[in-house]
Amino acid sequence: MRHNKKFNHLGRKSAHRGAMLSNMATSLIMHKRIFTTVPKAKELRKFVEPIITRSKEDTTHSRREVFSLLQSKAAVTELFQTVSQKVADRPGGYTRIIKTGFRLGDNAAMCFIELVDFNENMLSDGGAKKAKTRRSRRKGGAAAAAPATEAPKAKEVKKKEEAPVQETVSEEKLPQPEAAQADAKETGEETPSTEGDVKA
Repeated sequence: MRHNKKFNHLGRKSAHRGAMLSNMATSLIMHKRIFTTVPKAKELRKFVEPIITRSKEDTTHSRREVFSLLQSKAAVTELFQTVSQKVADRPGGYTRIIKTGFRLGDNAAMCFIELVDFNENMLSDGGAKKAKTRRSRRKGGAAAAAPATEAPKAKEVKKKEEAPVQETVSEEKLPQPEAAQADAKETGEETPSTEGDVKA
């Protein structure tokens, strides 16, 4: 009977299940990411995270304990030399499960399980955190009122600076070719062309 055995047996006998989790843990340590089903990934996480925690203490005893679970000298060496250095400051939570959809044949839920510290893309995104915004009326009201009062002052300063630069031209100084030609016809005098004045 399976009284209070709440873990997932994964449809296998104990020896088969243990061997499978050992092989998956070895693959995860060597390749840093593996593609599997969600139930297997969840059981693998419970299996491999205590092993990674044990690797933080590099002693002969801890190496022998890890080897008894993994049965791979290459995986033990990789774990104690590379992985343990990366996870030294992390207090647990060494793996991440990312669901990828469903398998075409049997519609099984699929996912990636990976070591958190070896995904450079996720680490770079996490480094640049967005600034927190507060939706407070006091802070927003004060901040909104200040620029509103400053805006007219800025406009006045700009007007004062621009005023001496621009020359004011009265309507009397502007050449009026039509009026000049009409006066010349009445008096009978020849008027100089306005095109020359404009070019000069």
